[in-house]
Amino acid sequence: MINGVHHISLATSNLEAFLHFYCDLLGAKQRKRGMSELKPGENLPLETIVGMKNIEGRAGGLTLANMNIEVFCYSHPKPKAGERRPACDVGIRHIAFDVTDIFGEYERLKAAGVDFISPPQKLEAGCASCYMYDPDGNIVEMQEIFPGSVVAPAPGLAAQ
Repeated sequence: MINGVHHISLATSNLEAFLHFYCDLLGAKQRKRGMSELKPGENLPLETIVGMKNIEGRAGGLTLANMNIEVFCYSHPKPKAGERRPACDVGIRHIAFDVTDIFGEYERLKAAGVDFISPPQKLEAGCASCYMYDPDGNIVEMQEIFPGSVVAPAPGLAAQ
C-alpha cells in the first residue's frame, strides 16, 4: 500500500548553483546530515539501486515546506549536462510549489536572475501560475491558489 510521496530526487552537475537556487532563493533547508561524500565501492547497496558502479560525488537531502528533495551531484560516472526541454516532452516535466503572493515572488526571483518562461498568469480555475528553470534546466512551477478555486491545495496544506 502506498502511503504518500516521500521525496523527489534531482541530480545536478553544479551543487553550489543548485543549493543557491533551492535553499537561498526558494527557502529549502539542508537536512541534518548535510551533504555526504559518495566514494567508489563504499556504498554497494546504493550502487546496486542506481545501477552504476564506482560512483563518486556528493548526496544529501533538503526539505521545502511539505516536500523532501534528495540531491545527487555525481563526479563519476560523469553526468550529461542538463538541458532545457519543453513542457510537452515525455517524462516528469516540472515540480510545482504552492506559494503566497505569486506576483511578489516572481518579482523577487526575477530580480535575483531566475529565468522564467513567463510572468504569472491568472487562470479561470481560480489560481495563478508560472514556470521557471532551475540551474539544471528543470522546470519549476509556482502556483497560488485563490479562495474559491476549483484547484485542490497540496495534501496537508489548507486552502489559502
